[in-house]
Amino acid sequence: MTPQQQAAPGFSGYQKWVVGLLAFLQFTIILDFMIISPLGAVVMPELRITPAQFGLVVSAYAFSAGASGLLAAGFADRFDRKKLLLLFYAGFVTGTLLCALAHSYGFLLFARMITGVFAGVVGSTVFAITTDLFPYQLRGRVMGMVQTAFAASSVAGIPIGLYLSNRWGWNAPFFLIVVVSVLVGALMLRYLRPIDAHLRLHPDRSPLHHFMHTVSTPRYLQGFATTALLSTGGFMLMPYMSAFSVHNLGIALTRLPLVYMITGACSIIAGPLIGRLSDAVGKFVVFSAGCLATMIMVTIYTHLGVTPIALVILVSSLLFIGVSSRMIAASALISAIPAAADRGSYMSISSSIQQISGGFAALLGGVIVSVTATGALRHFDVVGYVLVASTLITLVMMYFISRRVDTAASLSSAIA
Repeated sequence: MTPQQQAAPGFSGYQKWVVGLLAFLQFTIILDFMIISPLGAVVMPELRITPAQFGLVVSAYAFSAGASGLLAAGFADRFDRKKLLLLFYAGFVTGTLLCALAHSYGFLLFARMITGVFAGVVGSTVFAITTDLFPYQLRGRVMGMVQTAFAASSVAGIPIGLYLSNRWGWNAPFFLIVVVSVLVGALMLRYLRPIDAHLRLHPDRSPLHHFMHTVSTPRYLQGFATTALLSTGGFMLMPYMSAFSVHNLGIALTRLPLVYMITGACSIIAGPLIGRLSDAVGKFVVFSAGCLATMIMVTIYTHLGVTPIALVILVSSLLFIGVSSRMIAASALISAIPAAADRGSYMSISSSIQQISGGFAALLGGVIVSVTATGALRHFDVVGYVLVASTLITLVMMYFISRRVDTAASLSSAIA
């Protein structure tokens, strides 16, 4: 019997509350990142920027998040995770406020960099907390619920953001994120307990020594390499999906929120079910199924022409469910790689690698994709091929990680 198939304990009341808080916190972080994509159809003409410049806006956030995660890695396991989370979440809120106040390409680029600096560490700290507080047998369900933040941002945040953008300008959604984030921060400050058990496990290493230890451990390197490819295709695809939907698929800008809303609703329903399934039948099994679904649906999606909105919603929903299956199962699997004393450092570096590789992918997407005189995107199918190729490679790499995790868990059980 594999570790995934063993009976899993239940959640305590406090654990349920923590999962809800982390999911809501992730909602604000992900919405801040994702909202820039559907706003692309408005931002590009209003600020008179090219797809390549818009790709730089997206990638600047990613590069900043990656750099800050690397810089914080040596210190990530030396502090109470609650205090670290509060500090960087406050910085994230400040950066988002700057985005709300931006009215030029240069200022927006600067604001996205500031936001990314803090958001990168917030994301890695959330996953370190998840790993600290929940056993491996429960992490599929936890990741399933936390990852529904992606879907919730689509079903609630993005449609509301687009509505505010259509009514008061593209800056308005960022003001909304600031307000919601302040409320989340207040709840976290008041009710989240200190998370410092890892401090008793931390060896007496300097920050630089701790960083070097993490980046030189062979099994960690295997996880980092896999993480580097996980988001490559997504970063190339998602920034341009709104423009592709409007100008290539023929979806009216006013109906775009409906596409995101229904797609997100399907993902919200599927996320927790996918998490439970990954704990029940095996995380790699679910990851493999998600990879297959992603490859099929992205190939279909990127080859569509003018398409009825119902079919666009169906294809998009199946695509996002496939992507969610990959991310939920992969997050749970990768969480088992680092030792308890290295979790913060590992998650920071892993998040940084993901952001940096995603940043390069967004830049590459801007180079591959071009715009016709009518606003339609050309060569979007090439982006789809890249996503399929990266998905195949990560499937092979994740197979070896799964074998390593299962072997380690079996040995641990035998010793116990």
